[in-house]
Amino acid sequence: MIATLDGAPMIANARMYSVTPEVGALWRRLFASVLEKADPAVEIVEHAPPAPIAELWARPDKAAVFMCGLPQSLAAPRPALVAAPVPSPASYGGRACYWTDLVVHVDSAFETLEQTFGHRLALTTPESQSGFAAPLHTLMVHGGVRPLYREIVAPAVTPLGALSAVIERRAEVAPLDSYALALLQRHAPTLTTGVRVVARTVPTAIPALVASGAASPAIAAAFLAADADPQARALMAPLLLARFERPEPAGYDALRHRFETVRAFWKTHPLAETVHPSFAL
Repeated sequence: MIATLDGAPMIANARMYSVTPEVGALWRRLFASVLEKADPAVEIVEHAPPAPIAELWARPDKAAVFMCGLPQSLAAPRPALVAAPVPSPASYGGRACYWTDLVVHVDSAFETLEQTFGHRLALTTPESQSGFAAPLHTLMVHGGVRPLYREIVAPAVTPLGALSAVIERRAEVAPLDSYALALLQRHAPTLTTGVRVVARTVPTAIPALVASGAASPAIAAAFLAADADPQARALMAPLLLARFERPEPAGYDALRHRFETVRAFWKTHPLAETVHPSFAL
């Protein structure tokens, strides 16, 4: 069955994990390989920075679009879960999960997250699980009557932006989506050698492919079977992707509940002396 909205093709997009132009091209080739078997009419669209990613997520014609789990859990109506990626590095244990890596400049003296307190923190966007909610959840155990950081700087927007903020010394510490960082380490090693990981948050449900309205069973099945196809599997290898699996809704519900706890906590505990207005809770 061809997925359409008022006669126009539905869309697919991998903006979230297109960490470099070359990686973006790999995702487009993979999506084309998978979708030609399920629904060749789906249009693989571009939505590169600086176009706001929230505009992509708000589109009513999504057939298979990577979406951060936090805004997916908070949206009304909620986009349907289609398929979740399972990263191939051994640290993921064959699970559709990810975490946030807190990074500092490779030449800095920081060895622990606690040593970064009193300095500058770069977050991505307030709707991000890995770039906002996860690090704030991890920092809750350290919250008290005094601010933890001197400043929360302007939004870094993307994992690459967060990485650049630390490398260019506009911030001393920043959160990075672990899967995005792994892709950058594979495809842009000259950038990632400029930072070190000093802390890691607990694993949570990884951003999934989502659809507007009901997910297409044919499209979901095609992604779930992608690792059995030699052509798709060859494209998945450089994307550090073992397979796709059926997402567990409870894992995304948990993100919403945790975010509510995080917001309530930081409304009564100072995170930083100066907070960029974008991150006001």
